[in-house]
Amino acid sequence: MLTFFHAPRSRSSRIRTLLTEMDLNDRVETRIVSIPRQEGSGGPDDANPHPDRKVPALIHDGALVTETSAIMLYLTDLFPEAGLGAPIGDPKRAEFLTWLAWYGDVMEPVIIAQAAGLDHPILRATFRGPAEMTARLEAALARGPWLLGDRYSAADLLCASPFLWFPDATPDSPAIRDWVARIGARPAYRRTAEMDEADLPSVTA
Repeated sequence: MLTFFHAPRSRSSRIRTLLTEMDLNDRVETRIVSIPRQEGSGGPDDANPHPDRKVPALIHDGALVTETSAIMLYLTDLFPEAGLGAPIGDPKRAEFLTWLAWYGDVMEPVIIAQAAGLDHPILRATFRGPAEMTARLEAALARGPWLLGDRYSAADLLCASPFLWFPDATPDSPAIRDWVARIGARPAYRRTAEMDEADLPSVTA
């Protein structure tokens, strides 16, 4: 049994979108939990199994998986027939794993530091900066419409997510802007927005 713990309009919305893309909503139980919101609503939820009461969290037959990239890898490996990952033996496997790790290890720290107005040689040496992030995405997209070339994957959903949340943060790059727009126009992304809108009032009061 698979149980997904989700807070509407949060980082876990990426997993909700992935489940829709993979046509798994009828095979995964979604439980809505509250989280502390920046505007002061919500709060930690004792029903949330995540050690930090964050989202997303996934329980599969009693085993807990947390953190977006780990859950994306877990689900795409568990359901390879959905075609959103790169199973063992797939020539794109190494590239797929690299994108999932690069997002959390480099891309998100760069975006957060930029949003916070932080700039320091240690940060740039460790994570690099916006220019390097942009160049890496542009280099990948020059080879095809998606990060893995001609194949849309969970890596695209993950790496485009901050620009879908905060369009003003999108680099001034036609290739990246077009890529983000293609993902935002996908039916699964739109369906998540609808479901989150319906679920939000129950956890922000």
